[in-house]
Amino acid sequence: QVQLVESGGGLVQPGDSLRLSCAASGRTFSLYNMGWFRQAPGKEREFVAAISRWSGSDRYYADSVKGRFTISRDNAKNTVYLQMNSLRPEDTAVYYCAANRGSYSDTGSYDYWGQGTQVTVSS
Repeated sequence: QVQLVESGGGLVQPGDSLRLSCAASGRTFSLYNMGWFRQAPGKEREFVAAISRWSGSDRYYADSVKGRFTISRDNAKNTVYLQMNSLRPEDTAVYYCAANRGSYSDTGSYDYWGQGTQVTVSS
């Protein structure tokens, strides 16, 4: 089992950058695929990005963030990151970190979740 805690959210202006972090408990972090999801007010939660276990050699992005967001992991720090560049108002949402032991690209199979961190993009 893994426990996840997100941080790094905040209020930024359109075009700005922000980096989210997700710290995981336990000594088996490298065994987990990691993902980022988000939920905007009045909308369903949606997939943002995922990275495979171990070295993180495989990454997968939603079309809406491809080219702007980058997911990465540091197994020595038990942490996964989401670097968000060129932020837009439509990126405003609560961002959640998640983990699974199955397929990193199976966005419906993530079963461990953090509490979320708010990102607001507004001028």
